[in-house]
Amino acid sequence: MEQIVDLLKQEQARMDELIEKTSRQLKNAPEGTLRISVDRGKERYYYCTKEDSLGNYIQKKDRRIAEKLAQKEYNQRIFASAKKMKCQISRLLSSYEKEGIEECYYRLHRGKRKLVTPVEPVWEELEREWIEEEYEGKTFQEEGIEIITQRGERVRSKSEKILADCFNYYDIPYKYEKPLYLNGYGIVYPDFTFLSKRTGKEIYWEHHGMMDSPAYAESAVRKIHCYERNGIFPGERLILTFETQRDPLNTEIVQLLLEKYIL
Repeated sequence: MEQIVDLLKQEQARMDELIEKTSRQLKNAPEGTLRISVDRGKERYYYCTKEDSLGNYIQKKDRRIAEKLAQKEYNQRIFASAKKMKCQISRLLSSYEKEGIEECYYRLHRGKRKLVTPVEPVWEELEREWIEEEYEGKTFQEEGIEIITQRGERVRSKSEKILADCFNYYDIPYKYEKPLYLNGYGIVYPDFTFLSKRTGKEIYWEHHGMMDSPAYAESAVRKIHCYERNGIFPGERLILTFETQRDPLNTEIVQLLLEKYIL
C-alpha cells in the first residue's frame, strides 16, 4: 500500500513541475489568441484580440507569432489539466487510509487476533518468518582479529561494527553476510541484508572500506555493476557506503541513508 502512496506522491510532484513550467512560459506569452481557417486545404493563421475576434492575417514571415500563440494555448491547457489532476491526487491522498487492509487485523483485540486467519500475510508475520529463516554466512579465518557487535556477532571490520550497532540501536532486524546469488558473478555475501516493509523485498547494504586501494576499488565497481545487471540498483534495493584511510565512514551519512531507505 505504501507503494501506491509513493506513486501518487510522485505523480503529484510531476504535476507541480508541469504547473511551474507552464506558468513560467505563460508569463512571456503574447496577448491574444490564434484563429485558423482552411482555404482549399491550406491553413491560414489569424492573430485575434479582444477587440478583433476575426483577427489579422499572419503572413509567412511572421509565422513565429503564430507558433507563440499556439504554444500559449497548449500551455494553458496543460496548466489547467495539471492543476485539476493535482487537486484530484490531493483529495485521494487525504482520504487514502495508509495500510488500511493490514490495520483491519491490528485493530482487533489481541485476544481476537489469535482466533483469526488474516486474508493476507501481515507484516509482523512476514518479518518474523524472515528473521527465523536460517542461512550459512561466510566463514572467518581463525587467526583474524575478533570484532564483536553489541548483538554479540562477529564482523570483519570496525566500520561494520559501527553499522551493525547503529542498526541494533534503532531495533532494525538485519542479517550479516547472508548469501545472495548474482547471475554472472556467483554467490556474494552482502554486508547486511534487510527486509523492506515498504516493498516486501530484501535490501542490501554494501560497505566498501578500502577505496584507496586500486585493486579493491576495481573489484568493488565490478561487483556493483553485477548487482545492477541483476536488477538491484543503488538507491532502490542497494545501499552503498565508502571510506578510505583519510575519509572514514561518516555516521551522519549512515543516519541519512537509514532515514531514507530503512526507517
